[in-house]
Amino acid sequence: MRIGNGFDVHALVAGRKLIIGGVEIPHETGLAGHSDADVLTHAVMDALLGAAGLGDIGRHFPDDDPAYFNIDSLLLLKQVMNQLKQHGLMVEYIDAVIMAQRPKLAPYVDAMQQRLAETMGISESRLNLKATTTEKLGFVGREEGIAAQAVTLLKETVTAKAVQE
Repeated sequence: MRIGNGFDVHALVAGRKLIIGGVEIPHETGLAGHSDADVLTHAVMDALLGAAGLGDIGRHFPDDDPAYFNIDSLLLLKQVMNQLKQHGLMVEYIDAVIMAQRPKLAPYVDAMQQRLAETMGISESRLNLKATTTEKLGFVGREEGIAAQAVTLLKETVTAKAVQE
């Protein structure tokens, strides 16, 4: 078993769509970033890469590479899942939390869970998502940005064990 932790934050800005967990959420602002700035998907990817010992998303998808400009983060998540498979690892469980003062994200959590699970090729029962505010404290509370944190547990497959021996 391997454990990974991921964290991401992006500033809220005018003129961008708000995409979280692969779901577009109606809001007057969106998240700033080189890609679609999907803070939840980025935190999940960092947790997965960390558990696999493969670094972080900045190493794999640098924000100065034009290939990733405005890219759908779910496409990057698929690439991460392919890397896990190549290393003989599978997702046992992911737990993640999104921190946003506004908009209220609870109505979108089920759709996010479905999109992420589908993209990763795992059962929705292996993924738990939560949304919270920060009680108007800090940059999240002041509505300057949105943050997400994810923890994952990966399991080595029989193939990985055979490769190591």
